[in-house]
Amino acid sequence: MIDVSFFFALAMFAFVTSVTPGPNNIMLLASGAQFGFRRTLPHMLGIVLGVATLLLSTLLGLGALFTLYPPLYSVLKWVGCAYLLWLAWKIANAPVGNLETKKPHLLPCLGGRRCFSNTSTLRLG
Repeated sequence: MIDVSFFFALAMFAFVTSVTPGPNNIMLLASGAQFGFRRTLPHMLGIVLGVATLLLSTLLGLGALFTLYPPLYSVLKWVGCAYLLWLAWKIANAPVGNLETKKPHLLPCLGGRRCFSNTSTLRLG
């Protein structure tokens, strides 16, 4: 049986981390201000699905898999490093010109992909 004080502390932590303006909340605020509520709904769905996927993978024992096979964790670190370097290269070599006011189409994968790079979400998992 779970101790009531532990459950209360966990519930307070979950509440505080869900209402503080983290990166996903700020990103949704900016998206809603620029595109409106209806066009931001897919973005919200992507964040919800991304967090759910992250928590489900933790529930299914992904952390235990990395503990059991430490080289797999090293591979993950190197793949993450390569991905960050690729992103830096893309940003450094992006064309600079006039900014257009064209509104891009928002996809749910944008929000979901952001969850895996959000350290506050990763701490919950």
